[in-house]
Parts: sequence; structure tokens; C-alpha cells
Amino acid sequence: MSVIKNPTTVENEATASSARYGPLDANALNLPNCITVSRLVLAFVLFGMISYGGLWIASAIVFAVAAATDAVDGYLARRYGMVTTLGRILDPFVDKIIVCGAFIFLLPLKDSGIGPWMTLIIIGREMFITGLRSILEQQGKDFSASMSGKIKMVTQCFAVAASLLSMSPALNVAWFAILRDVLLWIAVGFTLGSGVLYIRRAARLLRTA
Repeated sequence: MSVIKNPTTVENEATASSARYGPLDANALNLPNCITVSRLVLAFVLFGMISYGGLWIASAIVFAVAAATDAVDGYLARRYGMVTTLGRILDPFVDKIIVCGAFIFLLPLKDSGIGPWMTLIIIGREMFITGLRSILEQQGKDFSASMSGKIKMVTQCFAVAASLLSMSPALNVAWFAILRDVLLWIAVGFTLGSGVLYIRRAARLLRTA
């Protein structure tokens, strides 16, 4: 049986969650969050390089550096107790910008290996889970990233990097195109699978008082 919460209770839970991670103010822009912002800047640099074309190996390097900062900012925030409300909002947002943006910018390029259905699944899953997270976080429930979500992110990063590299003349060979396609479909599979796990987790949280 579902339980309808008093609006005041929900507001108090959300306030408590905000207090746990600190307010959204200038002090929230600590080192981990600055690294997250740098990843956002690198994302737009990457999109510009893809649009320009021809710089595929350099683009893959930029993407790899940006992806690596995702592990660095998370580690620093947890290791030194610098988890903030801003970071909890900004980090997943930037992750989605760089991955979904890469799929969007690579989609029109025929040699990228990325198709419309792949892009739709990637973006659709991210939008839906973000909506669930927003609802649950407003209720003061913890819907932070799970291991399945982290594995999904890793597979997506390998897939995007392979797509970028596959357009370089130096790697324009049949075996690498096959590897790229395998990595892309693995990423799609993990995206769908982790999405199902997140939905089940959200359903359990929504049923709890």
C-alpha cells in the first residue's frame, strides 16, 4: 500500500538532504567541482573539434582526459569530505552533456558507426533516469549513482573513444570498425540494463514511507 507524505515532511527531508551536503553558494565551488566544470569546458572543446573534423585522434585524447576527470573529482570529493549539493547536481549533468553530446555530434558522420537508435536509447535513458532522480531527491531519498550506472558510463566512454578513433585514416581498417561496433552495442546494452535496474530501485524507494 502506498503512503502519501505530508508536504511539510517532504520539504523537511529535502532540507535535511541539502544541509548534509551544504548550500548552493560560492563556497560550494571547491576543487572537485572546479574539476567538474573543467570537464564541461572540455566537452565543448570536443564538440568544436568534431564539428571541425579531421582531428580524430586529438578529439579522442580530449575525450579521454575529460572522462578521466570524472573519476578524479568523485574520488577527491569522497576522500576529503567535499561532497556538495552543487557537485551532486553538476557531476551527473556534465556526464550527460559530454556523452549525449558526443553521440549527437557523431551521429551525422557516416563513418562514426553511431546510428539514430543508439543515440535515442542513450539520450532517452539519461533523460528518464534524471527525471526519476529529481523526484526522489526532492523527497529526500538517496538516488545517487550505483555500480551499474558507473559501468554504463565506462562502456559509453570506450564506445565514444572508439568511434572517434575509427574515423582517423590511421585506424581506418576493418578490424577496428568491428571493434568499434561491438563497443557501441555493448554500451547500448549496458545503458538499457542499468536503466532497468535504476527503475526497479526507484520503484522500491517510491513505495517506502
